[in-house]
Amino acid sequence: MISDWLLPIASLGLTTWTAAHALLHKTSAAAAWGWIGACLLLPFAGPALYFVFGINRVLTRARRQQPPPRIGLTGAEEAARNRPDAVPTSLSEVARSGDVITGLPLLGGNRLELLHNGEAAYPRMLAAIDAARQSIALTSYIFDRDEAGQPFIEALARASARGVDVRCLLDGVGELAWRRAGSELLARGVPVVRYNPLRLWPPFLHANLRNHRKLLLVDGAVAFTGGMNISATHYVAGRDKRHAAADLHVELRGPVLAQLQQVFVDDWAYAAGETWCPPPVAQASADGEVLCRVITDGPNEDFGHLSLVLLAAIAAAQTHIQIVTPYFVPPDELLSALMSAAVRGVVVDLILSRDRNHRITWYAMHKLIPPLLERGVRVHLQPPPFCHTKLFVVDRRYAQFGSANLDMRSLRLNFEMVVECYDRRFVEQLARHCDGLSERATTLQLDQVRRRPTLLRLRDAVCWLFSPYL
Repeated sequence: MISDWLLPIASLGLTTWTAAHALLHKTSAAAAWGWIGACLLLPFAGPALYFVFGINRVLTRARRQQPPPRIGLTGAEEAARNRPDAVPTSLSEVARSGDVITGLPLLGGNRLELLHNGEAAYPRMLAAIDAARQSIALTSYIFDRDEAGQPFIEALARASARGVDVRCLLDGVGELAWRRAGSELLARGVPVVRYNPLRLWPPFLHANLRNHRKLLLVDGAVAFTGGMNISATHYVAGRDKRHAAADLHVELRGPVLAQLQQVFVDDWAYAAGETWCPPPVAQASADGEVLCRVITDGPNEDFGHLSLVLLAAIAAAQTHIQIVTPYFVPPDELLSALMSAAVRGVVVDLILSRDRNHRITWYAMHKLIPPLLERGVRVHLQPPPFCHTKLFVVDRRYAQFGSANLDMRSLRLNFEMVVECYDRRFVEQLARHCDGLSERATTLQLDQVRRRPTLLRLRDAVCWLFSPYL
């Protein structure tokens, strides 16, 4: 009977559609094969799972949206030419790669100040919020209602009450907590939007596709960005180091704020469905010298931007590469680039944390360490507190800081943002910070790693199998 053929035909049609969609839209063969296999093994259930979890609706919406106009970038090329000596000849190809990959210019006349941990960063950020007269834009992956977060809630509520245009963008998964800061902010009259919140319909149950960016913008005059969320875990002094997370934030002033504002404008337009018009950015600081550019990365049109710039910078390194990252499970091409740099004589210092903040990622990381050591990469494990810092420094003249870890989740699944800068004095500060971390850390030796018990190495390898999702 015809009815006997309906279910097989329907199953075949769904499987064919799912396979075609995965082949056209997935960026890795492993992901495409995984979904095709699931559909073959699980008729109807496989395509249903793909429809809920496998389709990147962020990318679909991004393509359908009319992109908002870029703001504050006119004449930026002239600003970048103010200090042509800021980009050494050896790094000129990195700058050119950034031009092409991001479509944004390098901007001169910026002033940057390094802020260590919550003790230095949070008071400065709160003071900027209290001094705000026009606008405040805040993006944070985690916003805890604790001794660090509550003062921010109070300051933002005060700013909103005195007529400042306040907008808070919080990630829909990162902000999940028993006592959510976003709920209290809303109750206090502060506009809050959650980025990609989990929901049943229209289906969005992705633990991935998270907005991992950290950014505070005030009045178009000052910005703060780096690796810190808003949480008491970033208070380090006098705390139990087992529960603290050391990190860096940077205070920025100057034309690069236009690019930072554009990141928030785009994210807010997607999450809130409205266009925010921030105040104009202040002109170049009189004492600003640092040449900067913002690099955004995510599973949308920006996919792969950060990896491509990193590869260009690693290839251009002549003497020294310093990397600080809490999680290190990068794609193969970055591993190969680091090993290639070490083989040609560049000193490569990879500074990781000895703490196990995320166990599976920490185990998978150890699978990758032996081949790095074999090629001459120096791997250092820091003692507590857990190092949440993300830094990339080349030849003490070029650096990146921001929200991105060197793992698959940051480089392929999250929305991230870093600032790259060319400057002798500021980058030297970052390089000295990396030097200090290396000196306090334990440097791994190849024979030491090779003597690890077989069961531990097997555990690491099993965890490494899940590296595309770590």
